[in-house]
Amino acid sequence: MGHREDLLEGAKRCLLEKGYARTTARDIVAASGTNLASIGYHYGSKEALLNLAFLKVTEEWGDVLTKDGEAAEVAENAPAAPLDQFRETWERVIGSYEQTRAVWQLQMEVISRIDSDPELQKALAGPQQEGRNGLAENMLGIDPEAEPEKARVAGLFCQALLAGVMVQWLMDSDSAPSAQDLTDGLKAVLAGRADAAAAGNTPH
Repeated sequence: MGHREDLLEGAKRCLLEKGYARTTARDIVAASGTNLASIGYHYGSKEALLNLAFLKVTEEWGDVLTKDGEAAEVAENAPAAPLDQFRETWERVIGSYEQTRAVWQLQMEVISRIDSDPELQKALAGPQQEGRNGLAENMLGIDPEAEPEKARVAGLFCQALLAGVMVQWLMDSDSAPSAQDLTDGLKAVLAGRADAAAAGNTPH
């Protein structure tokens, strides 16, 4: 790899080990085996490098949501029912918690910086929508190209749920929801909506 790639990999490691605020340019240089001048030459600033590194870390973490290999082939031939797909995706996300805890912590830190860092907010705007579409597709089987509006609102719902689950697992993993808890909760919401609709249609 060249200095550009080395810097990005070093910045990713620093983010996961030290967090966003505590990572210095010298930390990145030490982790990447490059030099301070390389950061400005390739990325313009430490902040621009860290923003890109955060997006890459999040993108790689997002691979947890997708099925690959044999599982993907099976899914294409026999798509899972929506609730089954929802539960299976959450099983992968929650099952990876111990290995990806640092990513969850990093995402919470970055969220807390948004209001005071316009450049970071700007960098996240586009990937934010892409991430929502990915959540809608992987959690609920909604194709963003075929049903863009449905994917948009479903992605908003899934993202809100994901953020809430992250907070609960970071605060107290013993009482945090399991994949089955989330699936049962969604079933309860859907059942309540169906009951309300039925009651509204009941003749008086």
